[in-house]
Amino acid sequence: MQRRAVTMTVLAVLVAVTVIGLPLAVLGPFVVYRSEQDAVELRAASLMRTVERRIAHREDITDSLLRPWVGRDTQNPAYIELQLSDGTKLTAGEPISGKVLRATQSSPSGYNLLMEVSTKRFLLKTVYVEGFILVGTSLAFLIAVLVARRQARKIAAPLIYLAASAEQLGSGQARPRIKPSGIEEIDLIQAELVRTAERMAGRLAAERQFAADASHQLRTPLTALSMRLEEIELLATDEGVKEEARVCLEQVERLTGVVDELLKTSRSSSGGTTEAVSITDVFDQQRDEWQRAFDNAGRELVFSEGTDRLALATPGSVAQVLATLIENSLKYGDGTTTVSSRPASGKGVFIDVADEGSGVPDELANDIFSKHVSGKGGTGLGLALAKDLASSDGGRLELSQRRPPVFTLFLNGVPASLNPNAVLPQGSFVSVGRRRRRR
Repeated sequence: MQRRAVTMTVLAVLVAVTVIGLPLAVLGPFVVYRSEQDAVELRAASLMRTVERRIAHREDITDSLLRPWVGRDTQNPAYIELQLSDGTKLTAGEPISGKVLRATQSSPSGYNLLMEVSTKRFLLKTVYVEGFILVGTSLAFLIAVLVARRQARKIAAPLIYLAASAEQLGSGQARPRIKPSGIEEIDLIQAELVRTAERMAGRLAAERQFAADASHQLRTPLTALSMRLEEIELLATDEGVKEEARVCLEQVERLTGVVDELLKTSRSSSGGTTEAVSITDVFDQQRDEWQRAFDNAGRELVFSEGTDRLALATPGSVAQVLATLIENSLKYGDGTTTVSSRPASGKGVFIDVADEGSGVPDELANDIFSKHVSGKGGTGLGLALAKDLASSDGGRLELSQRRPPVFTLFLNGVPASLNPNAVLPQGSFVSVGRRRRRR
């Protein structure tokens, strides 16, 4: 891809340089020739006007009049020949051998002027012009190659990252981390890949939830059936009935093992441990874990639920991230610690952990999630591990406000159409009571 982009760009520049540079190279000598020829004719015309002015004032025409016109300043040295009306010839300058540029002038008084200059200056200027065109085109070609390679890398890099993300998606990581590239077409593909990943993650979570619910609902009747067979085996007096009950019980146990194995296989092949997590359940668990510690410290811990969305994450990871934030608030914060949730734009969920303490110092704010970085003697590993756990589930952990401190955890949400609670309908109750024996 990169080589092809460079080749196409270089070919386009080569065509453009050829189309522009070749006519310039052909027309350059002609332009230089016309410039030098016009300069000689202008000098001859100026000299003839001077001669006419002398004739009008009845002044003598001598060689001294022609000498200043041989060469002034940087002008090309000329050979001048003036033929008077009586046939006398006046000359100035050295005769020029080789090719010359020639200009002639005639006056009404019968004077004829001939001026010749060497073509050496014309040839030198032609070389300069051709060299300028050659250097200019070569420089343009070189710049085009450099720009093409840089732009090709700029285009190829997002495609490589996109391919890697697609590979991650195909290998089971349902939420690849993709950054915008700034190229509209590639960003459209990235956005669609992200949406596909979210849909796949939601479906995987729904399938895992379905497998768990199906396993649970199958275990209940299988357990009841197993208990019933054990009862029959225990109460039966006929050895044939007992044997049949024992064989049926073995089949039920084998079926229970198959259900467990299917559930285990479904979880291992689904590619990840994320599932639909209820924010309410996570908050309740964290409240039970940390409420006593905050009461002993004389501080208040408040949980506020602002959304009923289900988050797509690993339950243990979410609990550990929140535990790290709440523990840091207890150790280093002050006042009331508030844990709140709010819906994010799209399908995500934000969880904010805030307190009324002095906040994070400015010199630590940019490195607060780096390992071994702590402002109050800690190990500096808790926040780094929490950030890695959030990233592994496709979320992110950020310091959204320094003073007072607010840490924000973003988690992907489960689309409403893939709500695991609505995937499997509620099953009917199974009665395990003892049947009345017929008399």
